[in-house]
Amino acid sequence: MSPLILGVGNRYRRDDGVGPAVADRLAALGIAVREHSGEGAGLMDTWSGAERVIVVDATQSGAEPGTFVRLDAGTQELPRGLFRYSSHLFGVAEAVEMARALGRLPGDLVIWGIEGAEFGFGEDLTPAVAAAADEVARRIAAETGVGSVTPPPS
Repeated sequence: MSPLILGVGNRYRRDDGVGPAVADRLAALGIAVREHSGEGAGLMDTWSGAERVIVVDATQSGAEPGTFVRLDAGTQELPRGLFRYSSHLFGVAEAVEMARALGRLPGDLVIWGIEGAEFGFGEDLTPAVAAAADEVARRIAAETGVGSVTPPPS
């Protein structure tokens, strides 16, 4: 079964757009993806009924820009403060933990976080984040059975 893949973020806020950028790379490989703003209640509605979900979002933890992490949200709580809040103050981490409390987590929920550097206005990812987007897209493609196809350059 193909997973629901969600690229979360705002394309017009530099590295916050890394989720949609990964979604673009996967879509170019023929993998079905969706873009999402990251508003938590909407995320819960979007993944409702899905058995397998992969979410990609920017993180802001103080790690080196471009650092990425893969978390199995079905078996572990998301680290506090790792994911940026959406403009609604209820983002990915809050949606995951609320869904967990309500018994509405997908059977298999993987969260990929990519550490951003710049979140101001603009459409370009910083170089380290763009490189990480390429690598995360390759890993998701392999994980979903597409194989190690090289995504187009960023």
